[in-house]
Amino acid sequence: MATFLRFPSPTTIPRDGSFLSSSLVPLQNPSSHSFLPSFSSIPAPDAHRLCLKAQAASGAVHGHSDRNVSDLVERPWKTNDARLVLEDGSIWRAKSFGASGTQVGEVVFNTSLTGYQEILTDPSYAGQFVLMTNPHIGNTGVNPDDEESRQCFLAGLVIRSLSICTSNWRCRESLGEYLAKRNIMGIYDVDTRAITRRLRQDGSLIGVLSTEESLTDEHLLDLARKWKIVGVDLITGVSCDAPYEWIEKTNTEWEFNKECSHSENFHVVAYDFGIKHNILRRLAAYGCRITVVPSTWPASETLNLKPDGVLFSNGPGDPAAVPYAVQTVKEIIGKVPVFGICMGHQLIGQALGGRTFKMKFGHHGGNHPVGNHVNGRVEISAQNHNYAVDPASLPAGVEVTHRNLNDNSCAGLACRELNLISLQYHPESSPGPHDSDPAFKEFIQLMKANKA
Repeated sequence: MATFLRFPSPTTIPRDGSFLSSSLVPLQNPSSHSFLPSFSSIPAPDAHRLCLKAQAASGAVHGHSDRNVSDLVERPWKTNDARLVLEDGSIWRAKSFGASGTQVGEVVFNTSLTGYQEILTDPSYAGQFVLMTNPHIGNTGVNPDDEESRQCFLAGLVIRSLSICTSNWRCRESLGEYLAKRNIMGIYDVDTRAITRRLRQDGSLIGVLSTEESLTDEHLLDLARKWKIVGVDLITGVSCDAPYEWIEKTNTEWEFNKECSHSENFHVVAYDFGIKHNILRRLAAYGCRITVVPSTWPASETLNLKPDGVLFSNGPGDPAAVPYAVQTVKEIIGKVPVFGICMGHQLIGQALGGRTFKMKFGHHGGNHPVGNHVNGRVEISAQNHNYAVDPASLPAGVEVTHRNLNDNSCAGLACRELNLISLQYHPESSPGPHDSDPAFKEFIQLMKANKA
């Protein structure tokens, strides 16, 4: 026999709080011995408010004006209080969460389905608004273990639907609370699909996020059109201030590669152009002793440390805007084995005499297929960059080892004569889940061969 739970019918709730009739709703698990309390066990006024809240939230109240509903219960929804104004003149009304105020940035879209906390703390997003194409964000909350840097560097977060609750055992606080503490703006209830189509068609656009009603649309549009990101040094603002030692390895709970060798101890100097913590953890897991240095650290000082290898990390912005970093790479290449990731890859391309260019809307997401020409495999990669190396501009002897299979852009370089490898994507990330981790092992082999 079916078991039923009685819920009050929305059309039979008088204002005095008593119930005249009920509708029957079958329980999904009638064999369960855990029973929900009936509405008869809840005081009539409390049950009345509970029912009205549920109905108001779901749009189930019929025959009542907004005024009548608001007389009975506080509205459970938020009204539009924010604007995203793009440089093309389009204005997108939205609801705010996190910090308030006005912020300018370049709008890019990210196609990752998970990992929004890692995205928030990736320094490569400095100066950018990240629009998530996955519509539902926030349901796993945030936790201290998934941070990729010491703070959030991005300009703001744009999403379709903000989860009103969290449902992950690792959660320590909600996404809204997290952003508010870090003074990062976020908006939701905006048509992210329409904005993404606009970015794909027109390319990345400068935008302004604002919760300030006193600022006119025209003023915000003027801010967007005057702000520039091309040619701006964004690395200095995300790099460390002084050298430090890194010793933390991948936690044993998360370690997936049982072949990681700890028998040899290679000293690696890692240039912090906006380095992610997990890059350092993976290097340490492969037995490396790591010294992290600022982006402006002289090449001579690095070579004085007599490292076994040098890592040039990921970072934000235009590689052509940091000629001092290109010069540093030039002075180190050929002296010791070198590994470049993302920004490091682009700087290596320029140091070898190549050219970099700004892409239409870049690559941002955890589902980019990459063809590895060395072993013939396809890797599913995590990428975050707006610039790429032009392979036609590279000198003889430099090999293109990887290509992005979406647009055939250069995704990896190697020069055996110079003991050099580089990738345009993140081998430490795990969308494949671990397709690209062997790149760290290849770097270890370069250092081992050079040491021998």
